[in-house]
Amino acid sequence: MLSNKTKYGIKALVHLYRNAEQGPISAYKIAEAENISHKFLESILLLLKKNGILASKKGKTGGYYLLKKPDEIMMTDIFRLLNGPIAMFPCASLNYYEICDDCPDEASCTVNYLLLEIRDQTLAILRNKSLAKLADETPKFKMD
Repeated sequence: MLSNKTKYGIKALVHLYRNAEQGPISAYKIAEAENISHKFLESILLLLKKNGILASKKGKTGGYYLLKKPDEIMMTDIFRLLNGPIAMFPCASLNYYEICDDCPDEASCTVNYLLLEIRDQTLAILRNKSLAKLADETPKFKMD
């Protein structure tokens, strides 16, 4: 399941991408525009900054901005950074693999087979989706 942390992180990144011409944008303005708790968003933005996705500028005209090029920010990286493993269970994870305690034979486990298929389909989508592609593919919300 997608966490709110991941959902809000993606929304904030898309907002920064779509409004890049404004220069740095404050966490408050992003939170207000995207209907996100300011305090929660600030912790997400700091994590993205710590991991080299964003940078920030202090002062009256300060705020956050993309440090990486939008076509280099892949959704697999954002998902793993904010949500953790992509697989639903450790037995299907590429990076956080662990065998299940209750599984005597993983090779014939129908649940593991299903989880691997779900993981692979999810990865196929996330690996091919950059921030730029995601933002450019989806319509912008229009206010009347």
